Amino acid sequence: MLEQKIAAAKILLEKIANDYAPAVFANSLGAEDMVITDLIAKFNVDITLFSLDTGRLPADTYTLMQETGKKYPTHPIKVYFPSTEETEQFVANNGINAFYDSVELRKECCAIRKIRPLKRALADKKAWITGLRREQSPTRTDLGDTEYDDGNGLWKFNPLIEWTEKEVWEYIRANNIPYNALHDK
Repeated sequence: MLEQKIAAAKILLEKIANDYAPAVFANSLGAEDMVITDLIAKFNVDITLFSLDTGRLPADTYTLMQETGKKYPTHPIKVYFPSTEETEQFVANNGINAFYDSVELRKECCAIRKIRPLKRALADKKAWITGLRREQSPTRTDLGDTEYDDGNGLWKFNPLIEWTEKEVWEYIRANNIPYNALHDK
């Protein structure tokens, strides 16, 4: 069953690269994203990888970012950062942990640290790829492997949408893929 899912993911990734170029993969360095990184590199698919560094990532995530760069040198992860000016102004006005203080401040922090960098990463792209899986949440049960992202004005693909958590970890272990040490803690 897993071999069929790997084959289906390969076909979808190749279709994205051929029919929706330029396409990018939003790599948050989670387990699913490490599987997709491996598939893109293994099948040498012409899809750019990127990650968002919010400035609040755990040390283990930076370690994984470094390991990933070494394991997949042909598919480096481009890192997008929030605007220094906006971040400094937000912290000066509200404090370093202001996102804990209110929903409004959490949304503002998220816009600065995640949404605006994501918009830059997706600019001028025709498609983006995520590691979403249907099994992850009740809100994802209706997701397909392909959908139009109205908010960003491009196609969004979820090549692991049908994979189970067990299959993700089976693939990681079988292929000696680096993963975030936080999973073991």
